[in-house]
Amino acid sequence: MHVFYTPDILSDSELPSEEAGHCVRVLRLNVGDEVTLTDGKGYFYKAAISAATSKRCQVRIIEQIFQEPLWKGHLHIAMAPTKMMDRIEWFAEKATEIGIDEITFLNCRYSERKVIKTERVEKIVVSAVKQSLKARKPVINEMTDFNKFINQDFKGDKFIAHCNEGEKVLLKDAIVPGNDALILIGPEGDFSIEEVEMAIEKGFKPVSLGKSRLRTETAALVAVHTMNMLNAE
Repeated sequence: MHVFYTPDILSDSELPSEEAGHCVRVLRLNVGDEVTLTDGKGYFYKAAISAATSKRCQVRIIEQIFQEPLWKGHLHIAMAPTKMMDRIEWFAEKATEIGIDEITFLNCRYSERKVIKTERVEKIVVSAVKQSLKARKPVINEMTDFNKFINQDFKGDKFIAHCNEGEKVLLKDAIVPGNDALILIGPEGDFSIEEVEMAIEKGFKPVSLGKSRLRTETAALVAVHTMNMLNAE
């Protein structure tokens, strides 16, 4: 089943240009053919193509279908981006397939990458949403300074995963199923001691992801999988 991402479908019956091109030029669908759409906000739509050219495609909605949430709570990962973009993109794709609500990129003291363009990440996330048949697209936030981020309000449980010495519990034992959860994941050089201390002062609980030493994107994905499994409906 081919799914097309149409975030404004209720106000605009025309598919976004890239989706229209894939629908008409690649799949060679035409007027009268039925398609499946998602707005990324919790709904699928059965629709029929009402007009099509080489660059444009309009549809007529036949049925609106609500997808019940696949997990409980709002699951949010805030991570320092890796030096190589392909590793960031890999994480975003796999996290979307597993199930996540929000991803924020953090500018930390030891961050290997200080600037990130999220346009490519957004495209990969949209593709993963369609491939995994999800009706909700994760929010992708721009790079945010660590200090500024930890001072923002978050209604839920807050955790920081780090490798420094100190008392920590396993994330799987710290998660409360059904609660909103935010987890901070540091860069390859880890969070600085000062960053960990500041986060703890702001209510973040130190957690461990296990005994293995993990790359940043692997640690973030382990956190996503742990949160998702414990919050699965």
